[in-house]
Amino acid sequence: MLGFLKNPVVVTVEINMNLVALTVMGLISRLWGLSYPRAVVFDEVYYGQFVSLYMKRIFFVDDSGPPFGHMLLALGGYLGGFDGNFLWNRIGAEYSMNVPVWSLRLLPALAGALCIPLAYQILVELQFSHCAAFGAAVLILLENSLITQSRFMLLESVLIFFVLLAVLSYLKFYNLQRHSSFSGSWWFWLLLTGIACSCAVGVKYMGLFTYMLLLAIAGLHFWHMLGDQNLSNVSLMCHFLARGLALIIIPVAMYLSFFYVHLTLLYRSGPHDQIMTSAFQASLEGGLARITQGQPLEVAYGSQITLRNVLGKPMQCWLHSHTNTYPIRYENGRGSSHQQQVTCYPFKDVNNWWIVKDPGMQQLVVSNPPRPVRHGHIVQLVHGITTRYLNTHDVAAPLSPHSQEVSCYIDYNISMPAQNLWRVEIVNRESDTDVWKTILSEVRFVHVNTSAVLKVIIFPFQLSGASLPEWGYRQLEVVGEKLTKGYHQSMVWNVEEHRYGKSQEQKEREVELHSPTQMNISKNLSFMAKFTELQWKILTLKNEDTEHKYSSSALDWITMDTNIAYWLHPTSGAQIHLLGNVLTWASANVAAVVYMCLSLWYLIRRRRKIYDIPEDAWQLWVSAGGICVGGWVVNYLPFFLMEKTLFLYHYLPALTFQILLIPIVLQHLSDHLCRSLLPKSLFSALIIAWFSSVYLVYCTFSPVTYGEPSLSVAQLKDLRWKDSWNILIRKQ
Repeated sequence: MLGFLKNPVVVTVEINMNLVALTVMGLISRLWGLSYPRAVVFDEVYYGQFVSLYMKRIFFVDDSGPPFGHMLLALGGYLGGFDGNFLWNRIGAEYSMNVPVWSLRLLPALAGALCIPLAYQILVELQFSHCAAFGAAVLILLENSLITQSRFMLLESVLIFFVLLAVLSYLKFYNLQRHSSFSGSWWFWLLLTGIACSCAVGVKYMGLFTYMLLLAIAGLHFWHMLGDQNLSNVSLMCHFLARGLALIIIPVAMYLSFFYVHLTLLYRSGPHDQIMTSAFQASLEGGLARITQGQPLEVAYGSQITLRNVLGKPMQCWLHSHTNTYPIRYENGRGSSHQQQVTCYPFKDVNNWWIVKDPGMQQLVVSNPPRPVRHGHIVQLVHGITTRYLNTHDVAAPLSPHSQEVSCYIDYNISMPAQNLWRVEIVNRESDTDVWKTILSEVRFVHVNTSAVLKVIIFPFQLSGASLPEWGYRQLEVVGEKLTKGYHQSMVWNVEEHRYGKSQEQKEREVELHSPTQMNISKNLSFMAKFTELQWKILTLKNEDTEHKYSSSALDWITMDTNIAYWLHPTSGAQIHLLGNVLTWASANVAAVVYMCLSLWYLIRRRRKIYDIPEDAWQLWVSAGGICVGGWVVNYLPFFLMEKTLFLYHYLPALTFQILLIPIVLQHLSDHLCRSLLPKSLFSALIIAWFSSVYLVYCTFSPVTYGEPSLSVAQLKDLRWKDSWNILIRKQ
């Protein structure tokens, strides 16, 4: 029974020492002196603000992309015990002692270091030699720009890590496809492909480019499988469903999970609330929630309400009126009705309150029981403080003469009767009998007499909206726009603050309007509703693009005609720049040109039935190009279509793929063009000399990669290899 104990239990482990050595060197190059400089470096001033908000659980919106990358940076702060108390207002500001600099920079540095063994394994999985794979890893190891970008609280190294992990995982899955489909390792690498793709997209939307590339490659591979007569229909269906689950369903689910965690963590009101809807703001702790919590849900006749425009940009604003009237004549000579002004005001104010009145009754209080207002009902809107009725008529608006003026009606007894009936249309209704609800209902007001819709005027490309002149206190213009089939958010309003009016007397009502609401009805948004709104804001919110000192065009990146000064020591000449290894960048461009020229040559020759290389070598050449050249193309060309401020670091994902192409081309030239021993020996000697030169260039620029040692003025001038580079030299 115990016979199995007669023989020892033996565990055999294979360790790739190349991989171990590369990983160790990568960790040393990225982690060495990580806390230096102990000052805010370039975009740390940007990402650090979000880390602080995470630590304090305060909601924010970042239009640069999804929240997963920010959460990873915040994780570093959490592990280091950061309390979020630091003012991120200036590049170069010294970090206070409560900021765990090493911990905040750790995850990007680890991601950058792990890109090196990933590059090695990718070339191995592409069926290239270990020598070529080692060369690719060394080039990534000695690439100054990748080192710089990975040593600070930035996201490019994290993005590149997940992109390379996705590529490696898919290649491992594809290679297992031939002999062990649906095995445990097959499922592992397929699922990891989808997870890595989702993480790449979750860090930055640039990750979507590689994700789409891998989907296209997977689709092409499956198309080839359809022609395999050895596979049954059931087997093909299983392959299709497995890929759909791993490459589409799981990435989508993970993407949603990033937002779920993000919204769960950030439950407190913050400075970015104002661009969100009232419903979203009310779901956050503090801020609007303190005002709206417990408000009546259903708007009834006699309700006292404030109306917020749903558009929320360029700024949030509320329907507003005050005792001032429109000028009798405008500066251009046009006349007005001289009625009481109605505007959209970007601040909370007692003059934002309106009373919903039943046109058939005189009372301005809510009856018992309340009579709710439904879709299609006719109402009058009475200004709470001045008790004048919201009105529009066939008089040109002040700034928009093709639209109708909106005013609060004053009876001048000059044969201009009131036109103050409005039809309530609930835009997001589920049925035609829906009740008008606080915060949740998005409504538009259609004027009964003229069919004009109440609208705030927003001029395209103007960040401040249509501001009235001094007589209108620079508030936003509100007009009556002729009803069309479609609608714009500037025509849609929602009730933000709401109470049931109890005071019929005007003086008592004014006191009531100044008092906070106290009722016991509340409503929270579902996760999907919050996700949809936040995702839409991220995609559509555009900050004003300004020309940055270190911004550049995509054409500048290929030849590295630009650089970015990340940090300058306040007293010495020590500085950090985003500068690449010049020889590596030039070689990557040459490799791309050689690859495309050789591919074109092979294609033309193959068309003529002339085969210069074996079929398996041709398939290897094509598959490597699909990954490396394809990765470079999809991560570079889209920037020519983007209307945003661009920087050199945007090129780094594309550069990484281009660097992987260098040893691929070198091995191909050695294997198929150098056919005899002498050319192979000479070619090998040239490669060794070239790698030595790459190392020398790395050493030359390492002082501005790591920020030390400090260089003299003469040494800094020697580093300006191109006139377009901005090396910082202090005036003596």
